[in-house]
Amino acid sequence: MNDAPARRYDAYVRRTGGPRVALVVAGVALVGAALAGCGGSGHAAASRSAAAQTYGSLPSWLPPDPVRAGDVAVGTPARPALAAQGQAVDVRPSTGGTVRATIIGPAVPAEGLPYKTPSTTCTFTVTLRAGTKPVPVRVTDFGTSDHLGATYAVRMVGATPPAVLAPGRSTTFQLRTSMPTGEGIAKWAPDGHRAAASWDFVVETD
Repeated sequence: MNDAPARRYDAYVRRTGGPRVALVVAGVALVGAALAGCGGSGHAAASRSAAAQTYGSLPSWLPPDPVRAGDVAVGTPARPALAAQGQAVDVRPSTGGTVRATIIGPAVPAEGLPYKTPSTTCTFTVTLRAGTKPVPVRVTDFGTSDHLGATYAVRMVGATPPAVLAPGRSTTFQLRTSMPTGEGIAKWAPDGHRAAASWDFVVETD
């Protein structure tokens, strides 16, 4: 058998690297493809991360929200404010000026009862701080209503506030009424007709 062709091929492989070169080239191509794939995956992940950070954001065409955390609501007879009990409201009566008003409550005679009573006595604590103008303080300017819209008259209890609160002075007093358990609203109408501020509350006995 003539082994000359085989010997010549072996010599060529030793001299040039032969198939080894092809293998090296193929390996380089595979590594390059893998790196390209990783780069593409990283770019896609970054895109997804950026999208996640903006997901749920408001559309740019919406006007900015003028209300900021910590702002005090402003209430007028033409545009009354609604706040939760305990929150302060800057009330601007139709006669002018600003009054910082807060209503806390109701406090009830008994809480944690094993049953829910149909109604109970409710006591509210009112604090008014006048601005640059005097403020009349009349019990008839306050009142409450339940979730069905029924209204309830209130009466003063304890210390009586001044009939007119002088500029820069403050006063705290209590109002009392009987209301059914459930949601309700306490209102103040400084002009005697239209409420400028309301405070949401819940009457609970259980």
